[in-house]
Amino acid sequence: MNTLHFISLPNLIALALLLGFAYVPDVLAADDTPQTPNIIVILIDDLGQTDLGCYGSQFYQTPNIDRLAASGMKFTHGYSACTVCSPTRAALLTGKYPARLHVTDWIAGHNAPKAKLRIPEWTKYLPPEEVTLAEILKPQGYVCASIGKWHLGPTEEYWPLAQGFDINIGGNHKGQPPSYFFPYERPSIPLAGLETGEPGEYLTDRLTDEALRFIEANQQKPFFLYLPHYAVHTPLQAKEQAIAAAKERVQEDALQRNATYAAMVQSTDESVGRIVQKLDDLKLRDNTMIIFTSDNGGLTLNNVTHNINLRAGKGSAYEGGVRVPYIFSYPPQIKPGSENQTPIITCDLLPTVAAMVGIKDLPPGIDGRNLLPLLTDEGSFKPGPVFWHYPHYHPGGATPYGAVREGNFCLIEFYETGKFELYDVTVDPVEKDDLAATHPEVRDRLSSLLATWRQNVGAQMPTENPDYDPAAMGKQKKKQ
Repeated sequence: MNTLHFISLPNLIALALLLGFAYVPDVLAADDTPQTPNIIVILIDDLGQTDLGCYGSQFYQTPNIDRLAASGMKFTHGYSACTVCSPTRAALLTGKYPARLHVTDWIAGHNAPKAKLRIPEWTKYLPPEEVTLAEILKPQGYVCASIGKWHLGPTEEYWPLAQGFDINIGGNHKGQPPSYFFPYERPSIPLAGLETGEPGEYLTDRLTDEALRFIEANQQKPFFLYLPHYAVHTPLQAKEQAIAAAKERVQEDALQRNATYAAMVQSTDESVGRIVQKLDDLKLRDNTMIIFTSDNGGLTLNNVTHNINLRAGKGSAYEGGVRVPYIFSYPPQIKPGSENQTPIITCDLLPTVAAMVGIKDLPPGIDGRNLLPLLTDEGSFKPGPVFWHYPHYHPGGATPYGAVREGNFCLIEFYETGKFELYDVTVDPVEKDDLAATHPEVRDRLSSLLATWRQNVGAQMPTENPDYDPAAMGKQKKKQ
């Protein structure tokens, strides 16, 4: 009889070390404790929900993102936390509503000194005391990188390295690059880690290169890769070959027909494909959760894109301003090819990642919900309302407003007039049929719910503006 069978595991390991073996694979393999999953969050800038093939676009070509959606779960009623970028980014990193953070407009925001309402003194940075996703993952042994756009504070004391990230490449206070082609900076405004490069190098490709290097270097440890691309934000710049190919597909009567924007979407799609391929090559795919989304709806100003079957776009109070794609892919737990119609919002990402990793103690004030029961079809999930608060003006059409979606209904309250609009966005996503007058019980219930929420999160409200000049505001609208 082989007496080795009677040796305890600690003694067996000690014997192996004494005999000079580096490891005991057959014995350690018996421990089937799952590995801590890697986390990749890909955040695209200004990408509308219908800018992807898997969400219905007939013009933009996104085969890699479509495959990612087919490998996991796609949400059809997913929302950004705001109609513009900085508040959504703050919500993603903290799990809190922009209204609670008082980060309620893109930084540094629009100035409307002659508007009917005066905007509140809101916070133009992500406060350092807020606990970010990186900061809750680091104690679990994660190495954390932010590669791409940051746009959450004016100086380095508010940038990624001060918010729990080990690496910052490309992030500063700016919301868009001066150029998508190298060099990627204005004088005295460098993009961190991108000071050198090759002539003609494209920013979306370069950020992907950096992401691949990060994955390669950290394949032996759990990592969190936050990849907030500058694309597809203006300026509209893309590779000439891709633009030429898109021009051949343009149909003049189509709603989506901007060839340069299509080429930018194509480069973004190629980035996703390269990330997934790297994970496959390193045999990390089954231990990596990928989340793909956008920071607000597609930009419809100047015919950049069209949010097909959704009303308006970035900077508006309507569905086109806040409905965005959400794709979650994690092969061991998320059924491929699944689709979900539950309304979700940016704040939900932090508690979902925390639950996936096994973190139970979250910072106080978290507004998001753990989506794992939806993603894995295990446990229970009680859908709840989602909220918006935008006490600002925007060239995309927004005047100060608040909104709530609960069930099928979305209620919008316009702060200038006190007017309410109510839509059943499951059957009327274009928001043509205002039900506020015909469904007063729903309107009143949701308006009370919205008011209570604002009070609970400490939302800052606009006030009457003593310098209001209707004529000046009329001129501003004509310029838009």
